[in-house]
Amino acid sequence: MSNPNSPRDTSSTSFEDRPELSEREQDILGLVVKQFVDTAGPVGSRSLSKQFDIGLSPASIRNTMSDLEDMGYLGHPYTSAGRVPTKLGYRTFVDSLMDTPELTPAERRALTIQLASLVADTDELLRESTRLLSQLTNLLGVALTPNMSSGTLEQLDIVPLTGGRLMFVLSVSGGLVKTIVLGFESDLRRSELSRVVSILNERLAGLTLKEIRETHEERVRDIDDPTGVVQFIMDRSNPIFSEPNEARLRLGGTQNILTQPEFQEPDDVRRFIEVIEDEDRVVEWLETVFDVESDAIGQAAIKIGSEGLEDMDSYSIVTSPYSFGGTVGVLGVIGPTRMEYWRVVALVESMAAVVNRPSGDESDVPLGAEITDVESIMDQSGSLPDTSGDE
Repeated sequence: MSNPNSPRDTSSTSFEDRPELSEREQDILGLVVKQFVDTAGPVGSRSLSKQFDIGLSPASIRNTMSDLEDMGYLGHPYTSAGRVPTKLGYRTFVDSLMDTPELTPAERRALTIQLASLVADTDELLRESTRLLSQLTNLLGVALTPNMSSGTLEQLDIVPLTGGRLMFVLSVSGGLVKTIVLGFESDLRRSELSRVVSILNERLAGLTLKEIRETHEERVRDIDDPTGVVQFIMDRSNPIFSEPNEARLRLGGTQNILTQPEFQEPDDVRRFIEVIEDEDRVVEWLETVFDVESDAIGQAAIKIGSEGLEDMDSYSIVTSPYSFGGTVGVLGVIGPTRMEYWRVVALVESMAAVVNRPSGDESDVPLGAEITDVESIMDQSGSLPDTSGDE
């Protein structure tokens, strides 16, 4: 089980004053959440009494559920129906009642093997990670490429192109590469350009892109430069060394999440598609979900409904940051508020840990290992076996 004292971000300031629950109320709330997640239908007291040996009569369970409803933890969608968890109910379950199973070493090795061949291609590594997360959870896998501003410049290359243009190629720690093409109306001698580029690398390599943006003038303005490239860089430093905002989002497995009961009506599908097609907004959501700290790498953050996230009332986001050579990105899943949070957290945290060190170190995989693909860790539903137990 996961460490109950781990710094997983699950709190919500809007729930600070929630009513305290007795042990019985906690037990019943946990069971209602689990059964509703499993069946997607309102939960009745009689079904809980039959399914779980909790030593309470249906009448006692019904009274406890009524108390939970009065306190705001459960909802009552129809007059004759059972109860369903509210966002407060889910939040309390996640904060206090949920055990998170850890993946076994064999399961972690399976994920590592599946991703090992993609280590050299950051983009494909993230795309495959989102696909696997979706495949294992039946939710939408999401990832943000690392924030390049915090990455260290390893090498700057400047390539003259036809038509009076220069291509700037920035190789950043973690295998990230940024390219930008700008107009430059001047003839360049390659020998002179090579010398200037060599000096620029001496002055700038080893600094983060943010540091370069803030201090480049004092670092490069004294360079003897007959090409005019240094002055050009000083004039265009913001586009050259800025964080690219576009194309940072990776989505995987839309077809999987649309199998969820919440997306059986065309209007629900349309609404969800509209949400995820607004790339700028999704990027903003993912960036605000996690206030990334150095000790937060590999820890999941859970946002339920509209907890500080506009237009997300019907959805939840579970994410974890990962690091590529000092640059930080985010991966996780988006799905309906009814999700197997315990299983999703285990998968997201484990995937982030694998991506965080995607070296493919064979020492972690014993010779003759029989696990060769992710299918071997999935049950018939396409998910990891449920090892969380019943509260």
